[in-house]
Amino acid sequence: MRYSTTLIPTLRETPVEAKVISHQLMLRAGLVRQLGAGIYTWLPLGLRVLRRVEQIVRSEMDRAGAQELLMPAVQPAELWQESGRWGYYGKELLRIIDRHQRDFCFGPTHEEVITDLVRREVRSWRQLPANFYQIQTKFRDEIRPRFGVMRGREFIMKDAYSFDMDEAGLDRSYQLMFQAYQRIFQRCGLRFRAVEADTGAIGGASSHEFHVLASSGEDAIASCDSCGYAANVEKATAALPIAIPHTEPMQPLVEVETPGQASIEAVSQFLSLPPQRLIKSLVVMDEADHCSLLLLRGDHELNEVKMRAVLGSGVTLPAAEQVEQLTGLPVGSLGPLHTELPVIADLALRGGHDMVCGANRRGYHLTGVNWDRDLTVSQFADLRAVVAGDGCPRCATGLLQLDRGIEVGHVFKLGVKYSQALNATVLDTDGQAHHPIMGCYGIGVSRIVAAAIEQHHDANGIVWPLALAPFAVVIVQLNAKEAEATVVAEQLYQELQRRSIDVLWDDRDERAGVKFKDAELIGVPVQLVVGGRSLKEGRVELRQRRGGEAVLIAPDQAVATVVQMLNQLDTGEP
Repeated sequence: MRYSTTLIPTLRETPVEAKVISHQLMLRAGLVRQLGAGIYTWLPLGLRVLRRVEQIVRSEMDRAGAQELLMPAVQPAELWQESGRWGYYGKELLRIIDRHQRDFCFGPTHEEVITDLVRREVRSWRQLPANFYQIQTKFRDEIRPRFGVMRGREFIMKDAYSFDMDEAGLDRSYQLMFQAYQRIFQRCGLRFRAVEADTGAIGGASSHEFHVLASSGEDAIASCDSCGYAANVEKATAALPIAIPHTEPMQPLVEVETPGQASIEAVSQFLSLPPQRLIKSLVVMDEADHCSLLLLRGDHELNEVKMRAVLGSGVTLPAAEQVEQLTGLPVGSLGPLHTELPVIADLALRGGHDMVCGANRRGYHLTGVNWDRDLTVSQFADLRAVVAGDGCPRCATGLLQLDRGIEVGHVFKLGVKYSQALNATVLDTDGQAHHPIMGCYGIGVSRIVAAAIEQHHDANGIVWPLALAPFAVVIVQLNAKEAEATVVAEQLYQELQRRSIDVLWDDRDERAGVKFKDAELIGVPVQLVVGGRSLKEGRVELRQRRGGEAVLIAPDQAVATVVQMLNQLDTGEP
């Protein structure tokens, strides 16, 4: 492809709206342009990268035995009402009313549609196992789209759905997809980690997320420094602390005046006690306006995903002003003694002794709080967010470390959640009807592009892995008006194309400095420089975008050297 006839609108300055490096470089390198909030046009260069990702995803899905199809983006409300998600999914679901006043949505996902297809077309156990996938545009009406295509409203996704007769079959299908995902991200040249995850709005029994490791990642992931345990912090648990026998007599329960001390930090300093000796009390409210009191250790934070797993999806944390209206007390004075609210305590508090909590009296706290003597709770549950240094819940020796990650894939074991709701049945060998057991497997195709840039860039621009690069080689012709340079560049361009190597020929009438900056910015792996003093000496210059010294070679040796260089890049050799 010739640069002079291709739309590659590079920018020298970073757009002010771009906050993360991938968004900045995708705009500067001319990969995308914003049409509306969270909605982007993919320009020729960006689309080539997107198609590379799709090609890798498609090949690995086919290799794993999945069948490609394409489902409608616009879906009738009736299907979502059957599954119960029409009201549950919330405002992220873009609802549409057609001219006949019928309700539709622009699909954020396709569990209902694929289950409807299977209930109509799949009748017998002989047709299972089956796995169907598509690569298609989705829409989720994010309240705050940001970070470019990383958190857009419209995006391209690969979603797959498996159907099996029993749990053992689901386990096999799940493992096939898990392994396929590992191969996909490896082929894309990404450093990633698979972690246990919450199932969220999709539902199901268990799931794993695949995260590209990057400091700009929105998600925090916890992993053990000793064993293979890894989980999204929404799901991660920590080993319970070893109970230390309390040999000293319990302190008496004493009400202490703490004027103006409302926060854990303030009370801790006022009483000269470490935060872990304090009990944090949080009021939560369900959809029926029923309140409960959650207790955590003072140095721990509430994990709201875990909270909703215990109390239900509709549970929220009221604002401080609302809490005071409900209880007649400011947040900092609440405590679990002599309260009529159900009390749920985090597991880390079990066995605590001589602790401090709010006295349910404005400006007072209780010291010498001991569980067995003073407190009764409705239940203990895992409610807190893990922190770096927590013990691993799986092995006896490891400690948890926290990293940032960009979620690019998610696999679920759905069970019969959708096949049962939509009454999809398949006859077994005895002619008995069973709801097929489902799995769901998603990859953010467009998000992979941004995640790859987050991992592969330098001060000058993008540094594409060869598998994702829009072109393998860029020919930088230093002077578009130099006849000899044009002849040599044309010959190299034609020969590379004959060898099925994707090549961009920068034939623009621009200064050499502009061409070099653009070549660095768009990140093509191999640069072939033609012209100037080198060409007068019978040489062209060959260099890798990722670094290394430039090599001067004769033009008739250039293509063979490029092929060798690309083979090395493809195998990961230095």
